[in-house]
Amino acid sequence: MISVISHQLPTPDSPTPQTINHLAVKRLKCYNSLAEFKDKLIVKKQPINQQIKAPQVLLIDHENNNLGLTDTAKALQMAKDVKLDLVMVSSGKDAPVAKILDYGKFCYQQKKRQGTSAKSVLKEVKLRPNVGESDYGVRIRRAEEWLSKGDSVRFQVRLRGREHQHRDRANELLQRIINDLGQIAKVQSFDQRALMLQVVPA
Repeated sequence: MISVISHQLPTPDSPTPQTINHLAVKRLKCYNSLAEFKDKLIVKKQPINQQIKAPQVLLIDHENNNLGLTDTAKALQMAKDVKLDLVMVSSGKDAPVAKILDYGKFCYQQKKRQGTSAKSVLKEVKLRPNVGESDYGVRIRRAEEWLSKGDSVRFQVRLRGREHQHRDRANELLQRIINDLGQIAKVQSFDQRALMLQVVPA
């Protein structure tokens, strides 16, 4: 186990590697960033990096591009290439949604957001899968205004009757929202089963 580093990283004055559990030493050598170190020490809700056990993820890269269904191994390598982390932001029906980001910065922003949560408001936008372009544009502009004020926004697509046979259209609509708000918002949660997406200011 890695209990030997539960409080601090070893310093140059620490015992030699031969006196430390071999597995712990091996893991210590893998720490390339503060984000990875926090991954081992902080109990959190979001699985990160190798904690993600699903074989594939719906991937959003560090530039908020939706890359779709991607092998987890490939997603991990992509995160490593840009020296960031792969974080699961939401579980999905077919595959979890994961995003490449700086986990240390993400934790800091989460704590900062919690400190100002009393000032922020959760706004809701309800959509139909066949929403017209004009109505869609109005809702996106309204969401942009809310996000600029520090509020979070929840989008929900509601299905009626035979629309339930075309849930893929609803998910495509939510993916479009992610792309359109990618410059000013970050995905906080994305529930494909409930057809609900929640974003927060970037």
